[in-house]
Amino acid sequence: MVLEQLEQAVCPQLDYDYDLAIVGGGIVGLTLACALQDPGLRVAVIEAKQHSVAASKGQAYAVHQLAARIFQGIGVWAKMLPNIAQYRRVRLSDADYPGIVEFQTADLGTDVIGYVAEHHALLAPLQEFMQGCSNISYLCPVEVVKTQYQPDCMEISVSMNGELQTIRTKLLVAADGARSRIRNAAGIKTRGWQYWQSCIVAFVKPEKSHNDTAYERFWSSGPFAILPLPGNRCRIVWTAPHEEAKALLALDDVQFLQELQHRYGDQMGKLELEGDRFMFPVQLMQSDRYVLPRLALIGDAAHCCHPVGGQGLNLGVRDAAALAQVLQNAHKNNQDIGSIQILQQYEHWRKRENLAILGFTDLLDRVFSNDWLPLVVVRRLGLWMLRRIPVFRVYALQLMIGLRGRIPQLAQK
Repeated sequence: MVLEQLEQAVCPQLDYDYDLAIVGGGIVGLTLACALQDPGLRVAVIEAKQHSVAASKGQAYAVHQLAARIFQGIGVWAKMLPNIAQYRRVRLSDADYPGIVEFQTADLGTDVIGYVAEHHALLAPLQEFMQGCSNISYLCPVEVVKTQYQPDCMEISVSMNGELQTIRTKLLVAADGARSRIRNAAGIKTRGWQYWQSCIVAFVKPEKSHNDTAYERFWSSGPFAILPLPGNRCRIVWTAPHEEAKALLALDDVQFLQELQHRYGDQMGKLELEGDRFMFPVQLMQSDRYVLPRLALIGDAAHCCHPVGGQGLNLGVRDAAALAQVLQNAHKNNQDIGSIQILQQYEHWRKRENLAILGFTDLLDRVFSNDWLPLVVVRRLGLWMLRRIPVFRVYALQLMIGLRGRIPQLAQK
Protein backbone atom coordinates (compact mmCIF):
# COMPACT_ATOMS: atom_id res chain seq x y z
CA MET A 1 0.00 0.00 0.00
CA VAL A 2 2.81 2.41 0.89
CA LEU A 3 4.55 1.79 -2.44
CA GLU A 4 1.33 2.27 -4.40
CA GLN A 5 0.69 5.57 -2.65
CA LEU A 6 4.25 6.71 -3.32
CA GLU A 7 4.00 5.90 -7.00
CA GLN A 8 0.97 8.19 -7.21
CA ALA A 9 2.64 10.96 -5.23
CA VAL A 10 3.90 13.09 -8.13
CA CYS A 11 3.42 16.74 -7.27
CA PRO A 12 0.93 18.26 -9.72
CA GLN A 13 2.75 21.61 -9.79
CA LEU A 14 6.17 20.78 -11.17
CA ASP A 15 7.04 24.45 -11.62
CA TYR A 16 6.90 24.90 -7.84
CA ASP A 17 10.04 26.40 -6.31
CA TYR A 18 11.97 24.26 -3.81
CA ASP A 19 14.77 25.04 -1.44
CA LEU A 20 16.36 21.70 -2.19
CA ALA A 21 15.98 19.05 -4.91
CA ILE A 22 17.53 15.61 -4.42
CA VAL A 23 18.07 13.51 -7.54
CA GLY A 24 17.97 9.88 -6.45
CA GLY A 25 15.36 8.26 -4.21
CA GLY A 26 17.53 5.44 -2.90
CA ILE A 27 18.57 4.93 0.71
CA VAL A 28 21.11 7.77 0.79
CA GLY A 29 18.88 10.28 -1.00
CA LEU A 30 15.91 9.51 1.24
CA THR A 31 18.11 9.67 4.34
CA LEU A 32 18.96 13.26 3.43
CA ALA A 33 15.32 14.11 2.67
CA CYS A 34 14.06 12.61 5.94
CA ALA A 35 16.83 14.32 7.90
CA LEU A 36 15.46 17.62 6.54
CA GLN A 37 11.99 17.04 7.95
CA ASP A 38 12.00 20.61 9.27
CA PRO A 39 8.94 22.21 7.57
CA GLY A 40 10.98 25.38 7.01
CA LEU A 41 12.78 23.75 4.06
CA ARG A 42 10.86 22.70 0.96
CA VAL A 43 12.40 19.49 -0.38
CA ALA A 44 11.79 17.61 -3.63
CA VAL A 45 12.98 14.05 -4.23
CA ILE A 46 13.32 13.22 -7.93
CA GLU A 47 13.43 9.51 -8.76
CA ALA A 48 13.43 7.97 -12.23
CA LYS A 49 12.36 4.45 -11.18
CA GLN A 50 9.10 3.33 -9.66
CA HIS A 51 9.68 2.63 -5.98
CA SER A 52 8.27 -0.88 -6.32
CA VAL A 53 11.23 -1.54 -8.66
CA ALA A 54 13.78 0.13 -6.41
CA ALA A 55 12.52 -1.63 -3.28
CA SER A 56 12.87 -5.06 -4.90
CA LYS A 57 16.62 -4.60 -5.32
CA GLY A 58 18.25 -7.79 -4.03
CA GLN A 59 21.06 -6.29 -1.97
CA ALA A 60 22.16 -6.36 1.66
CA TYR A 61 24.38 -4.04 3.63
CA ALA A 62 26.37 -3.89 6.83
CA VAL A 63 24.91 -1.05 8.89
CA HIS A 64 27.49 0.38 11.25
CA GLN A 65 26.88 1.92 14.66
CA LEU A 66 27.07 5.50 13.43
CA ALA A 67 24.60 4.89 10.60
CA ALA A 68 22.22 3.24 13.07
CA ARG A 69 22.43 6.28 15.34
CA ILE A 70 21.71 8.57 12.39
CA PHE A 71 18.59 6.56 11.49
CA GLN A 72 17.58 6.70 15.15
CA GLY A 73 18.06 10.47 15.19
CA ILE A 74 15.82 10.82 12.14
CA GLY A 75 13.13 8.65 13.76
CA VAL A 76 13.10 5.62 11.41
CA TRP A 77 15.30 3.15 13.30
CA ALA A 78 12.46 1.60 15.32
CA LYS A 79 10.73 0.63 12.05
CA MET A 80 13.95 -0.81 10.60
CA LEU A 81 15.13 -2.81 13.59
CA PRO A 82 12.56 -5.67 13.53
CA ASN A 83 13.60 -6.64 9.99
CA ILE A 84 17.37 -6.55 10.29
CA ALA A 85 19.98 -8.75 11.98
CA GLN A 86 22.42 -7.83 14.71
CA TYR A 87 25.93 -9.15 15.01
CA ARG A 88 27.79 -9.30 18.29
CA ARG A 89 31.08 -10.69 17.04
CA VAL A 90 33.34 -10.14 14.05
CA ARG A 91 35.91 -12.82 13.26
CA LEU A 92 38.84 -11.59 11.15
CA SER A 93 41.26 -14.13 9.71
CA ASP A 94 43.94 -14.57 7.06
CA ALA A 95 43.25 -17.65 4.90
CA ASP A 96 44.11 -20.78 6.90
CA TYR A 97 46.33 -18.97 9.41
CA PRO A 98 45.08 -19.99 12.89
CA GLY A 99 45.58 -16.57 14.50
CA ILE A 100 41.98 -15.32 14.33
CA VAL A 101 41.08 -11.84 15.64
CA GLU A 102 37.67 -11.66 17.29
CA PHE A 103 36.04 -8.29 17.86
CA GLN A 104 33.40 -8.44 20.59
CA THR A 105 30.80 -6.13 22.11
CA ALA A 106 33.09 -5.66 25.11
CA ASP A 107 35.50 -3.79 22.82
CA LEU A 108 32.85 -1.09 22.37
CA GLY A 109 30.91 -1.38 25.61
CA THR A 110 27.69 -1.91 23.63
CA ASP A 111 25.14 -4.69 23.21
CA VAL A 112 25.90 -5.13 19.51
CA ILE A 113 28.75 -4.32 17.14
CA GLY A 114 26.63 -3.71 14.06
CA TYR A 115 23.70 -4.75 11.92
CA VAL A 116 22.96 -6.30 8.54
CA ALA A 117 19.93 -5.27 6.49
CA GLU A 118 18.48 -6.12 3.13
CA HIS A 119 17.75 -3.21 0.82
CA HIS A 120 13.99 -3.12 1.38
CA ALA A 121 14.38 -3.25 5.18
CA LEU A 122 16.06 0.16 5.06
CA LEU A 123 14.29 1.72 2.10
CA ALA A 124 10.66 0.99 3.03
CA PRO A 125 10.76 2.72 6.47
CA LEU A 126 12.38 5.77 4.86
CA GLN A 127 9.65 5.82 2.21
CA GLU A 128 6.95 5.59 4.86
CA PHE A 129 8.54 8.29 7.00
CA MET A 130 8.86 10.59 3.98
CA GLN A 131 5.11 10.32 3.39
CA GLY A 132 4.48 11.92 6.76
CA CYS A 133 6.73 14.91 6.06
CA SER A 134 4.63 17.79 4.78
CA ASN A 135 7.68 19.64 3.46
CA ILE A 136 8.82 16.82 1.13
CA SER A 137 7.42 16.31 -2.38
CA TYR A 138 8.14 13.00 -4.07
CA LEU A 139 8.40 13.16 -7.87
CA CYS A 140 8.37 9.72 -9.48
CA PRO A 141 8.84 8.50 -12.15
CA VAL A 142 10.57 11.70 -13.22
CA GLU A 143 13.85 11.91 -15.12
CA VAL A 144 16.22 14.86 -15.15
CA VAL A 145 16.88 16.00 -18.72
CA LYS A 146 19.00 19.11 -18.20
CA THR A 147 20.32 21.34 -15.46
CA GLN A 148 21.01 25.04 -15.88
CA TYR A 149 22.84 27.16 -13.31
CA GLN A 150 21.44 30.58 -12.49
CA PRO A 151 22.94 33.11 -10.03
CA ASP A 152 20.21 32.56 -7.44
CA CYS A 153 18.87 29.10 -8.30
CA MET A 154 19.25 25.91 -10.30
CA GLU A 155 16.77 25.26 -13.10
CA ILE A 156 16.09 21.57 -13.65
CA SER A 157 14.33 20.38 -16.79
CA VAL A 158 12.57 17.10 -16.07
CA SER A 159 10.55 14.65 -18.11
CA MET A 160 7.32 13.24 -16.72
CA ASN A 161 5.05 11.12 -18.89
CA GLY A 162 6.84 12.47 -21.95
CA GLU A 163 6.29 16.12 -21.01
CA LEU A 164 9.05 18.57 -20.12
CA GLN A 165 8.63 20.65 -16.98
CA THR A 166 10.94 23.01 -15.08
CA ILE A 167 11.82 22.97 -11.40
CA ARG A 168 13.57 25.90 -9.74
CA THR A 169 15.58 25.15 -6.61
CA LYS A 170 18.20 26.85 -4.47
CA LEU A 171 20.27 23.66 -4.27
CA LEU A 172 20.53 20.47 -6.30
CA VAL A 173 21.89 17.36 -4.56
CA ALA A 174 23.14 14.43 -6.66
CA ALA A 175 22.41 11.10 -4.96
CA ASP A 176 22.19 9.25 -8.26
CA GLY A 177 24.97 6.70 -7.86
CA ALA A 178 28.50 6.01 -9.07
CA ARG A 179 27.63 6.86 -12.69
CA SER A 180 26.00 10.11 -11.64
CA ARG A 181 24.64 11.99 -14.63
CA ILE A 182 24.36 15.12 -12.51
CA ARG A 183 28.06 14.97 -11.57
CA ASN A 184 29.12 14.31 -15.15
CA ALA A 185 26.94 17.11 -16.52
CA ALA A 186 28.52 19.51 -14.03
CA GLY A 187 31.98 18.59 -15.33
CA ILE A 188 33.26 17.33 -11.98
CA LYS A 189 36.17 14.96 -12.55
CA THR A 190 36.85 11.82 -10.55
CA ARG A 191 40.03 9.99 -9.61
CA GLY A 192 40.49 6.32 -8.90
CA TRP A 193 40.72 2.95 -10.56
CA GLN A 194 39.01 -0.31 -11.31
CA TYR A 195 40.40 -3.13 -9.22
CA TRP A 196 41.58 -6.40 -10.70
CA GLN A 197 38.74 -8.02 -8.76
CA SER A 198 35.00 -8.53 -8.98
CA CYS A 199 32.54 -9.43 -6.24
CA ILE A 200 30.04 -12.27 -6.22
CA VAL A 201 27.13 -11.82 -3.82
CA ALA A 202 24.52 -14.39 -2.85
CA PHE A 203 22.16 -15.38 -0.05
CA VAL A 204 22.73 -18.72 1.68
CA LYS A 205 20.99 -20.61 4.45
CA PRO A 206 23.40 -22.59 6.66
CA GLU A 207 22.50 -25.79 8.46
CA LYS A 208 23.68 -24.42 11.82
CA SER A 209 23.07 -21.05 13.49
CA HIS A 210 25.23 -18.11 12.44
CA ASN A 211 25.27 -17.09 16.13
CA ASP A 212 25.07 -13.37 15.31
CA THR A 213 28.63 -13.48 13.97
CA ALA A 214 30.08 -11.67 10.95
CA TYR A 215 33.18 -13.06 9.24
CA GLU A 216 35.86 -11.36 7.16
CA ARG A 217 38.32 -13.89 5.83
CA PHE A 218 41.18 -12.76 3.62
CA TRP A 219 42.59 -14.88 0.83
CA SER A 220 45.34 -14.04 -1.63
CA SER A 221 42.66 -13.70 -4.33
CA GLY A 222 40.56 -11.28 -2.26
CA PRO A 223 38.46 -10.92 0.90
CA PHE A 224 35.50 -13.15 1.65
CA ALA A 225 32.76 -11.87 3.96
CA ILE A 226 29.81 -13.58 5.63
CA LEU A 227 27.08 -11.31 6.98
CA PRO A 228 24.30 -12.69 9.22
CA LEU A 229 20.66 -11.99 8.32
CA PRO A 230 17.29 -12.68 9.99
CA GLY A 231 15.90 -16.19 9.69
CA ASN A 232 19.37 -17.71 10.04
CA ARG A 233 20.26 -16.62 6.53
CA CYS A 234 23.59 -15.10 5.48
CA ARG A 235 24.84 -12.84 2.75
CA ILE A 236 28.19 -13.72 1.22
CA VAL A 237 30.46 -11.18 -0.49
CA TRP A 238 33.13 -13.12 -2.35
CA THR A 239 35.90 -11.07 -3.97
CA ALA A 240 38.08 -12.71 -6.62
CA PRO A 241 40.06 -11.75 -9.76
CA HIS A 242 37.74 -11.03 -12.70
CA GLU A 243 38.27 -14.28 -14.60
CA GLU A 244 37.99 -16.40 -11.46
CA ALA A 245 34.79 -14.59 -10.48
CA LYS A 246 33.32 -15.16 -13.94
CA ALA A 247 34.18 -18.84 -13.73
CA LEU A 248 32.55 -19.11 -10.30
CA LEU A 249 29.42 -17.38 -11.53
CA ALA A 250 29.21 -19.80 -14.49
CA LEU A 251 29.17 -22.88 -12.22
CA ASP A 252 25.90 -24.67 -11.59
CA ASP A 253 24.49 -24.49 -8.06
CA VAL A 254 26.00 -27.80 -6.93
CA GLN A 255 29.49 -26.91 -8.14
CA PHE A 256 29.25 -23.40 -6.76
CA LEU A 257 28.21 -24.69 -3.35
CA GLN A 258 31.19 -27.04 -3.32
CA GLU A 259 33.55 -24.14 -3.97
CA LEU A 260 31.68 -21.98 -1.50
CA GLN A 261 31.87 -24.62 1.23
CA HIS A 262 35.65 -24.75 0.87
CA ARG A 263 35.92 -20.96 1.16
CA TYR A 264 33.19 -20.71 3.81
CA GLY A 265 34.41 -23.44 6.14
CA ASP A 266 32.36 -25.99 8.02
CA GLN A 267 31.52 -23.91 11.10
CA MET A 268 27.87 -23.66 10.05
CA GLY A 269 27.42 -27.06 8.45
CA LYS A 270 25.86 -27.65 5.05
CA LEU A 271 24.91 -24.62 2.96
CA GLU A 272 21.87 -24.00 0.80
CA LEU A 273 21.67 -21.30 -1.87
CA GLU A 274 18.71 -18.92 -1.82
CA GLY A 275 17.96 -16.92 -4.96
CA ASP A 276 20.32 -15.88 -7.72
CA ARG A 277 23.99 -14.99 -7.60
CA PHE A 278 25.18 -11.62 -8.85
CA MET A 279 28.57 -10.24 -9.82
CA PHE A 280 29.79 -6.65 -9.96
CA PRO A 281 33.21 -5.06 -10.59
CA VAL A 282 35.04 -3.32 -7.77
CA GLN A 283 36.30 0.24 -8.00
CA LEU A 284 37.76 3.06 -5.95
CA MET A 285 36.59 6.54 -6.87
CA GLN A 286 36.83 9.98 -5.29
CA SER A 287 35.36 13.09 -6.90
CA ASP A 288 37.70 16.05 -7.23
CA ARG A 289 34.98 18.21 -5.73
CA TYR A 290 31.90 17.41 -3.69
CA VAL A 291 30.31 20.81 -4.27
CA LEU A 292 29.86 23.64 -6.74
CA PRO A 293 27.60 26.68 -6.36
CA ARG A 294 24.04 25.26 -6.16
CA LEU A 295 25.27 21.64 -6.32
CA ALA A 296 26.37 18.98 -3.81
CA LEU A 297 27.27 15.30 -4.27
CA ILE A 298 26.53 12.60 -1.69
CA GLY A 299 26.99 8.83 -1.51
CA ASP A 300 28.26 6.94 -4.52
CA ALA A 301 27.92 10.05 -6.66
CA ALA A 302 30.83 11.47 -4.65
CA HIS A 303 32.91 8.37 -3.86
CA CYS A 304 33.12 4.57 -4.11
CA CYS A 305 35.37 2.16 -2.25
CA HIS A 306 36.29 -1.51 -2.06
CA PRO A 307 33.52 -3.52 -0.35
CA VAL A 308 35.89 -4.88 2.32
CA GLY A 309 34.51 -3.81 5.69
CA GLY A 310 31.08 -2.89 4.27
CA GLN A 311 31.82 0.84 4.12
CA GLY A 312 29.96 2.01 1.00
CA LEU A 313 26.40 2.64 2.22
CA ASN A 314 27.63 3.83 5.61
CA LEU A 315 29.76 6.56 4.07
CA GLY A 316 26.73 7.76 2.10
CA VAL A 317 24.51 7.85 5.19
CA ARG A 318 27.16 9.92 6.98
CA ASP A 319 27.31 12.28 3.97
CA ALA A 320 23.54 12.76 4.17
CA ALA A 321 23.61 13.51 7.91
CA ALA A 322 26.52 15.95 7.54
CA LEU A 323 24.93 17.83 4.63
CA ALA A 324 21.58 18.00 6.47
CA GLN A 325 23.30 19.54 9.49
CA VAL A 326 25.11 22.15 7.40
CA LEU A 327 21.93 23.09 5.52
CA GLN A 328 19.76 23.30 8.63
CA ASN A 329 22.28 25.54 10.38
CA ALA A 330 22.46 27.80 7.33
CA HIS A 331 18.68 27.97 7.08
CA LYS A 332 18.33 28.92 10.74
CA ASN A 333 20.80 31.75 10.17
CA ASN A 334 18.93 32.97 7.05
CA GLN A 335 21.88 32.05 4.81
CA ASP A 336 21.67 30.89 1.20
CA ILE A 337 21.91 27.07 1.37
CA GLY A 338 23.12 26.93 -2.23
CA SER A 339 26.07 29.27 -1.78
CA ILE A 340 29.53 27.81 -2.21
CA GLN A 341 30.62 29.13 1.20
CA ILE A 342 27.92 27.06 2.92
CA LEU A 343 28.44 23.95 0.80
CA GLN A 344 32.19 23.97 1.36
CA GLN A 345 31.53 23.33 5.05
CA TYR A 346 30.06 19.98 4.02
CA GLU A 347 32.91 19.26 1.61
CA HIS A 348 35.62 20.03 4.17
CA TRP A 349 33.87 17.78 6.70
CA ARG A 350 33.25 14.72 4.57
CA LYS A 351 35.88 14.67 1.84
CA ARG A 352 38.84 14.05 4.14
CA GLU A 353 36.98 11.51 6.26
CA ASN A 354 35.86 9.60 3.17
CA LEU A 355 39.37 9.70 1.71
CA ALA A 356 40.74 8.15 4.91
CA ILE A 357 38.29 5.24 4.66
CA LEU A 358 38.90 4.82 0.92
CA GLY A 359 42.64 4.63 1.62
CA PHE A 360 42.17 2.23 4.53
CA THR A 361 40.02 -0.21 2.54
CA ASP A 362 42.43 -0.02 -0.39
CA LEU A 363 45.35 -0.77 1.91
CA LEU A 364 43.53 -3.72 3.48
CA ASP A 365 42.78 -5.25 0.10
CA ARG A 366 46.29 -4.78 -1.26
CA VAL A 367 48.07 -6.03 1.87
CA PHE A 368 45.92 -9.14 2.21
CA SER A 369 45.15 -9.95 -1.46
CA ASN A 370 48.56 -11.37 -2.28
CA ASP A 371 51.01 -14.03 -1.13
CA TRP A 372 54.24 -11.98 -1.21
CA LEU A 373 56.12 -13.27 1.83
CA PRO A 374 57.21 -9.90 3.35
CA LEU A 375 53.60 -8.67 3.32
CA VAL A 376 52.35 -11.98 4.70
CA VAL A 377 54.72 -11.53 7.65
CA VAL A 378 53.64 -7.90 8.17
CA ARG A 379 49.92 -8.58 8.07
CA ARG A 380 50.14 -11.54 10.41
CA LEU A 381 52.14 -9.41 12.80
CA GLY A 382 49.29 -6.90 12.54
CA LEU A 383 46.76 -9.61 13.38
CA TRP A 384 48.88 -10.65 16.35
CA MET A 385 48.87 -7.05 17.60
CA LEU A 386 45.10 -6.79 17.22
CA ARG A 387 44.67 -9.98 19.25
CA ARG A 388 47.12 -9.05 21.98
CA ILE A 389 46.83 -5.27 22.34
CA PRO A 390 43.27 -4.16 23.16
CA VAL A 391 43.85 -0.47 22.41
CA PHE A 392 44.79 -1.31 18.80
CA ARG A 393 41.81 -3.62 18.43
CA VAL A 394 39.37 -1.03 19.79
CA TYR A 395 40.82 1.75 17.60
CA ALA A 396 40.58 -0.38 14.45
CA LEU A 397 37.00 -1.33 15.24
CA GLN A 398 35.95 2.24 15.98
CA LEU A 399 37.54 3.42 12.73
CA MET A 400 35.68 0.82 10.69
CA ILE A 401 32.27 1.60 12.22
CA GLY A 402 32.57 5.37 11.92
CA LEU A 403 33.23 6.38 15.52
CA ARG A 404 36.65 8.00 14.99
CA GLY A 405 35.53 11.00 12.95
CA ARG A 406 33.21 13.95 13.52
CA ILE A 407 29.81 12.77 14.75
CA PRO A 408 26.76 14.47 13.17
CA GLN A 409 24.25 16.01 15.55
CA LEU A 410 21.60 13.56 14.33
CA ALA A 411 23.64 10.71 15.82
CA GLN A 412 23.90 12.46 19.17
CA LYS A 413 20.16 12.66 19.91
